[in-house]
Formats: sequence, C-alpha cells, structure tokens
Amino acid sequence: MPARRSLTLYAALLFAAVAALVVSAVGFYLYRSVEEAMLRRSDVMVAGRVEHFRNLLRDNLTLAELKARPRLFENMLGNEQDILLLGQPGEAPIVAVNPRHERLPSLRVVAAGQALNPSVVHAALTHDGIPMRVLAAEVLVGGREPLQITAAHLLLGETRMLAQYRDRVIAAVLLAFLGTALLGWLVLRHGLRPLRTLAAKAAEIHPTSLDTRLDVAAAPAELQQVAQSFNAMLERLDDGYQRLQQFSADLAHEIRTPIGSLMGHGQVALRQPRSNEEYQALIASNQEELERIARMVESILFLARADDVRAAVERSRLDLGEELRRQAEYFEGLAEERGLSLDIQVSGQLRADPQLFRRALSNLLANAIRYASADSLIEVRGLRRSGEFLLSVENACDRLPAEPLSRLFDRFYRGDAARSDAQSSGLGLAIVQAIMRLHGGRAEASAPAPGRIRFDLAFPAQD
Repeated sequence: MPARRSLTLYAALLFAAVAALVVSAVGFYLYRSVEEAMLRRSDVMVAGRVEHFRNLLRDNLTLAELKARPRLFENMLGNEQDILLLGQPGEAPIVAVNPRHERLPSLRVVAAGQALNPSVVHAALTHDGIPMRVLAAEVLVGGREPLQITAAHLLLGETRMLAQYRDRVIAAVLLAFLGTALLGWLVLRHGLRPLRTLAAKAAEIHPTSLDTRLDVAAAPAELQQVAQSFNAMLERLDDGYQRLQQFSADLAHEIRTPIGSLMGHGQVALRQPRSNEEYQALIASNQEELERIARMVESILFLARADDVRAAVERSRLDLGEELRRQAEYFEGLAEERGLSLDIQVSGQLRADPQLFRRALSNLLANAIRYASADSLIEVRGLRRSGEFLLSVENACDRLPAEPLSRLFDRFYRGDAARSDAQSSGLGLAIVQAIMRLHGGRAEASAPAPGRIRFDLAFPAQD
C-alpha cells in the first residue's frame, strides 16, 4: 500500500522552507552589511594611521632622528598583529614592524602631495588566508628627503566576529525552519479540524441514509463549496438509488407476471391429458409470453448500454421527410384499426444515428397510436429554433396521468389503466429518452391543451 502524503505536513514544511529562506536572506543581508562596515572602518583606520605618520615625519622629525629612534614608531603602532614599514625606496626598512613576517604585495604608492582616503586602501591576503587592508604612501621627511610608509591591518578580530555572526545566522535559520514547521503543523492541524469533521460526517452516510446532508452553514467559507458539491452528489446518488430500487421492484413485477402465466398454463395442462390441439395452443401461448420476456430483456440491455457514457453514436445525414414517410407506412395499418390518421409536416435533414433515430421515432408513434383517443389525429411536426431541431408528436389522449408528465420517461412506468396491457413493457419512452441523451439532446412531455399530450425530441444543431 503506497504511503499517504500528509497535506498538513507538506504545508508545514513549505511554510518552514519559506521562513528559513526569509531568515537566510535577512541574515545574509545583515552579514554583508556588517562585513562592509568592518572593512570600511579598517580602511579608515589604515588611511588615518598612514596620514598620522605622514604628518609626524613631514613636520616634526628628520631622517636622522628617525634612524636614531626607530622603536618610537614600533610602540606607537598599538596592535601587535598589524604591520608598519618605514624606509627609503630601494633600501631596507628603517622601521619594520611585522610580527608574522608577512610578504606584502606590490602596491601603488600614493605620492607625497596626494591626499589619503579609504578608497586608496588595498585588499590582500596573508600566507594563511587571513584578509588584510594595506596602504603605501610617500612622505618628504622634513620637507626634503623622500620616505615610504607602508601600513597593513590584519582582520583577525573581524574575521572571528564574522564567523561567530555567520554561525548564529545559520543557527537562526535552523531554528526558524524547525520552529515554523512545528508551529505550522499545529496550526494547520487545528485549522483543518472542520475538514476532518466533514469527512467523519460523510463517512457515516450509508446507502440507507442517502437523504443525510452536510451542514453547509456550519462549514467554514473555504469548505462551503465542497459541502455544497458533496450534498449535490448525495442528491444525485439518492435519486439514482431510489430509481434503482423502483426499477428492481418493477423488473421483478414485470418478469413475475409472464413467468407466473407460464407456470399456471403448465400446471393446468398437467392436471389431465390434453389433445394435440390443446397442447399446440398452450405452446403458442407460452411462445407469446417468452417473446414478451425476450423483448423486455433486449430493451433492458439496450438501456444498460445507453447508460454507458463511452457509448458511441454514428451520425449520418438523414432525410426527415423520407424517414417519416417510411414510419407512416409501417404504422398505417395499426392506426386505421383505431380510426387514427397521421398528419406529418416534417422536412429537411438531420444528423443522427439512423438506427437509433428510427427506434426513437417508432416508439413515439407506437405510444401515440396505443394511447390516442379513437378517431383522432396524430400530428408530427418539425422545426428549427434556438440552434436545435425540434421533432414533436402530439395527439388527443383520454387518459392523461395524474403524476408529472416527466415520469412517463421512467423505466417500467405506466398509467394504472395500462398496467394490464400485455403489449406494453413500460420501457418505450425510457428508450426514447436514452437515445436522446446519446445524441446530446433531450426528450420532453407536455400538455399543450386539456386532453392533449405532446412529446418533443430536441436534437442539438449539427454542422
């Protein structure tokens, strides 16, 4: 069984990652700001130190006095790790303060008359990779003799401070990630409690309680649409389940009747010897009942196939006038037996599945001939409106059902007066509706006037 992914954990980790990213960005910005401030402070210090010695040598000392008292400048340096070199160009330094014996890179020497500022300080590295700031400048001792001053500041303390700061930033990022993940998980778990409540209530719904509905008003705004959609699904399931129960009951009733008739005929025939003519009559009667069962089974199978959304409809262009003429010729004899006449005013073409279209039209005409008032007119009309083709069959009817006319399309539905009609299975109009659904259309029943009924087949427009 594959592991289930937790939405709460996923969202908490996502929040934690965002928080860690934000803290990292802020920490990096502050780290760079502190680093730049320290470098700027070091540059100012190095430039100021060189400027101090420059003024001292230019105005207060001579080269001879410098050579006589070199340790004076060593004591003035202050920092044991910093570097100070004083000497004439091309000669050994007169003052050499270099505790780590670092080799300084070649530098551009600032001329004696040029002002010093932090921008002329250079960056360099010691032999073990420690950054330092270096400046070399020239001065005229006593206003006459040239002397080169080289000063360097090793960023030992600054490097340690930045390392500590970096470690604290990393620790803060880790703490932010873990803290946000934990708090986010707790908050999301609490926030998703209404969803778990809805899930628990949904789990309590069984086939016997499909009329139960979720309380939409009690759900948070974000879950109300989910609750409404779930209730709509329950409505459809409940309706389908009720229809299935009714279908099962009707199917049992419809099959029980012919089977009971067959059994009754057989029991009567077995009570005493019968003549060949009587046995032949019994077999003929049984054959009629079996044919009725076969037609019913075929209709049920057709409806089952029509309910499959993957069922394909092979459309072709049909001549409506020709199709209606054939149907009229087929039903002409049955109509004349009841004194009925067909008035067909349909022309044009329609794209539909030929076999399914003929079956739907045949079922409508058969229904009209069976239930139309005797010696009346059956009107068949066709017209285009609002992007669809409407085919209607209208007739007078003495036995309009009291229930809503939409129930006429239910499977096995028949009016009480027709319940004993052995020729009707109660599936004809249900098949018509299924055929229209396959075509993306609809079938409707209406009563345009008292004592009249009309069935409409609305086909969607086809290019």
